[in-house]
Amino acid sequence: MAGNTGGPWGGNDNKGGGDNRGNQGGGRGPDDDGPQIPDIDELMKKGQDQLRVLMGGRGGSGGNRGGGAGRRPSAGGFGKGTVVLGLVAATVLWGMASFYTVKPEEQSVELFLGEYASTGGPGLNFAPWPVVTAEVVPVTREQTEDIGVGGRGSDAGLMLTGDENIVDIDFQVVWNISDPAQFLFNLREPRPTIRAVSESAMREIIAQSDLAPILNRDRGVIAGNLKNLIQQTLDSYDSGVNIVRVNFDKADPPEQVIDAFRDVQAAEQERDRTQKQADAYANQVLAGARGEAAQVLEEAEGYRARVVNEAEGEASRFTAVLTEYQKAPDVTRKRLYLETMEEVLGRVDKVIIDEQSSGQGVVPYLPLNELNKGAKQ
Repeated sequence: MAGNTGGPWGGNDNKGGGDNRGNQGGGRGPDDDGPQIPDIDELMKKGQDQLRVLMGGRGGSGGNRGGGAGRRPSAGGFGKGTVVLGLVAATVLWGMASFYTVKPEEQSVELFLGEYASTGGPGLNFAPWPVVTAEVVPVTREQTEDIGVGGRGSDAGLMLTGDENIVDIDFQVVWNISDPAQFLFNLREPRPTIRAVSESAMREIIAQSDLAPILNRDRGVIAGNLKNLIQQTLDSYDSGVNIVRVNFDKADPPEQVIDAFRDVQAAEQERDRTQKQADAYANQVLAGARGEAAQVLEEAEGYRARVVNEAEGEASRFTAVLTEYQKAPDVTRKRLYLETMEEVLGRVDKVIIDEQSSGQGVVPYLPLNELNKGAKQ
């Protein structure tokens, strides 16, 4: 140690007998009474040597590089501080590999030696690596599968209906993850599986429907049935997938025959319009005929009732006269004669001549009644 009387650089800088305090670093000389304070550069070099040891090198070799010339290397190339530093670094690295963060829209699947152990929630989670590993999966994020749209194949949306027509359908399946463990372990290729199940379910529903309802009024019903069928199929696979909704975007005839189809649709609409007009005319004529028939029937019923009532009245009157005739035949006979003559003579114009009167047999008179008739006309 006596040979290293210099500063922290290991040289004897006090050759001229000057003060050792003028050396760079401000350290004390060997003759000072107080404790020696190591220089900052020396501490940095020690740290570099220990880092080289951790990386597989040797510290302190090559002469007096890291400290004074009189320092002896420790046994095995590193000392107790190096071991502690290595343990601290290893602990930090292990903690960084074991602690992980899960976002609110995510869940984690923890695996113990490669086998499912538990599901972690949002926040800071701990999985002691390498015994336990974690897979983070987004569960609330909605993902989509578009079928029959864009450049994914011109035949993807062509489907056969129940009445043997072809329809071009574009629809979108929106889904998310309901069970991360099932999603990771039960489906090898989730997206192709969801796509294949969706297309198969749509073809099954379209094959049971006619073309006209698909194009017009049954899109909402088909979308609801499709969502339920896809969910049932994926649940049978234990896929851990939840179908959020199905967007039924388009249902049209194939592009090659769309013009002819529109002509057919126009002809069908014209046929329906003409048929409705014919039905309206038939209903009008039929209603008029039924009204006239009902009127004739009512008139006939009225005539029948009148005739029957008159006949019954005549019969009742004859019965009453017969009863009176049986009681007083002469009086009744004379009364009938007078009533009959009154009825007959009351309808004709007549002149009464009294044969017993004196003078001429016919008395001239002024026909006042004829004059009154002429005046009225």
